[in-house]
Amino acid sequence: MTTVPRPTSEPTERYDKHPGRWAALGVLVLAVLLVAVDATVLALATPFISEDLKPSGVQLLWIGDVYSFVIAGLLVSMGSLGDRIGRKKLLLAGAVAFGAASLFNAYAASPELLIAARALLGVAGATLMPSTLALIRNIFSDPRERSLAIGIWGSSASAGSALGPLVGGFLLEHFWWGSVFLINLPVMALLVLVGAKLLPESKNPAPGPWDLPSVGLSLVGMIGVVYAIKNVASHGWSTQIGVAGAVGVAALVWFVRRQKSLATPLLDVRLFRHRGFSAVVACDLFAVLGLTGLVFFLSQFLQLVQGLSPLQAGLAELPATAGAVLTGLLAGAAVRRTSARAVVSGGLAGIGVALLLLTGLERNTGYALLLTALILVGVGAGLAFTTTADMIVSSVPKEQAGAASAVAETAYELGAALGIAFLGSIVNGVYQGFITPPGIPPTIAEAAHASIGGAVEAAASVGGAHGHALLTAAQDAFTAGLAGTATVGAVVLLATALAAWFLLKGQRQGSAADH
Repeated sequence: MTTVPRPTSEPTERYDKHPGRWAALGVLVLAVLLVAVDATVLALATPFISEDLKPSGVQLLWIGDVYSFVIAGLLVSMGSLGDRIGRKKLLLAGAVAFGAASLFNAYAASPELLIAARALLGVAGATLMPSTLALIRNIFSDPRERSLAIGIWGSSASAGSALGPLVGGFLLEHFWWGSVFLINLPVMALLVLVGAKLLPESKNPAPGPWDLPSVGLSLVGMIGVVYAIKNVASHGWSTQIGVAGAVGVAALVWFVRRQKSLATPLLDVRLFRHRGFSAVVACDLFAVLGLTGLVFFLSQFLQLVQGLSPLQAGLAELPATAGAVLTGLLAGAAVRRTSARAVVSGGLAGIGVALLLLTGLERNTGYALLLTALILVGVGAGLAFTTTADMIVSSVPKEQAGAASAVAETAYELGAALGIAFLGSIVNGVYQGFITPPGIPPTIAEAAHASIGGAVEAAASVGGAHGHALLTAAQDAFTAGLAGTATVGAVVLLATALAAWFLLKGQRQGSAADH
């Protein structure tokens, strides 16, 4: 019989059960839905944003990933702030700010304003996810219940990813693209009203001061490094990029050295001495990096290449969500029956196989191939990411839950940002290299090469056989770029699955880290 290990060094109150824990979990699910819906509807709305605001290819990538860049730079700081002032307080304040920033996104009138709005949304978003996971760590002291709660938490994120396209698709077919951000408002309002009554407050009883220099170093370091990597991947090396990268690395090194010298650091870097913690964080980062290209560009493929409506595209992606929801709920039981490394490495390998299937993607590929790949992606993600989240929050004392949760979310967001940067540069590089058919005016050709959305609009303006030829060439090029990202993503996921098998040997769910 397989049992959950209970370290004898831990106090018995770890297993005291909060009477309103499941109702509180329902409130936290709302916060997860808030973030998941926002991330999904942006991808769905991208073609409409391209048509209305006419961003350049680089601006379009910034619209997609500036949220992740900002949130990655602030997650550790916000997670630590929640440990100090209270996770409930930070969560509710962040929800209000998230709603206000959503309004700014909805009515942005230019690419520059939308990029700024997405950045502000990242500031607010940095308060939400670490707070939810840290609250779960403190509300659910029993490891078995916590595994189930984190499974529900992860499954709600997947459900939000499905709800976004369905609701967003309906809105996009009846209203303007900004309406997809307004769906955040009722969720935010419900979260604040109900959360104020049901959520218990929790924080570190002896947190120490919140070190502002560390906050600045973390922000500058993460944004500098990510900015440099993104631009090298997109435009090649330059002095400006080199300076940004050097400043970012220096800031992160200084950040780590400062944490070691502080009596109460913003982030206890000793957490990374625990092999399981470090390995799981690394697995999350590389897995999300390899998967992001598919997530970000698939909606554009379905709409602009295969001609589906936004609602149809959302329905087409639903199998991935169904797989993730189901396996997220079952991940804890799967770990108890097998092992954490088997579930994590098996899940990541499943995603890698799905991406391998998509390396043969063509403009007229039937839905059967996509369906198979999406199911594999959902099943693999539900198993792997739910298990890694549980391992991360279970490996630290509950007083440090906010900081540890923030590290997990930082890995996820940084992986997403780097994935969009690297894999997005592959798509753009392949796409922009397509040969313009004869008879297309230079100005039309330039607009078509800027983005696939620009090509659809340009082809419609030309019309006839020339317009059809231009659209076909652009669609083939975009599809080839997407297949290229699937190839790179498959290599990354399969390599990460292999590494997880070795690095997570002997690691168990529900055990505290050795400090």
